[in-house]
Amino acid sequence: MNEAEITAKVVELITPYVKNRDALLHIGKDTTFLADLGVNSARLVDIMLAFEDEFRIEVSDDAADSIATVGDAVALIGTLTA
Repeated sequence: MNEAEITAKVVELITPYVKNRDALLHIGKDTTFLADLGVNSARLVDIMLAFEDEFRIEVSDDAADSIATVGDAVALIGTLTA
C-alpha cells in the first residue's frame, strides 16, 4: 500500500470515532486526534485496535503513545506494513 492508500484507509477507520465532523473536511498529516478531531483517549485505543485489524499489524504501547496526528499514524502503519 502506498501512503495515499494508507491515509484514505486511516480516515475511513477513524471517522466513526470523530466528534468534530468539520475537521474531517480539512484532514491532513498535521491533524491531531485529540485536539482537532475530538477523539477521546479511550477511543484512541479502539482506533489502534482497528488499525491492527485492518492492516494486520501489531502496534506496541510505545508506538501507540507516539501517535498524535494522522500523519503519525500513516507513517507508523507504512513502516509496519513495509
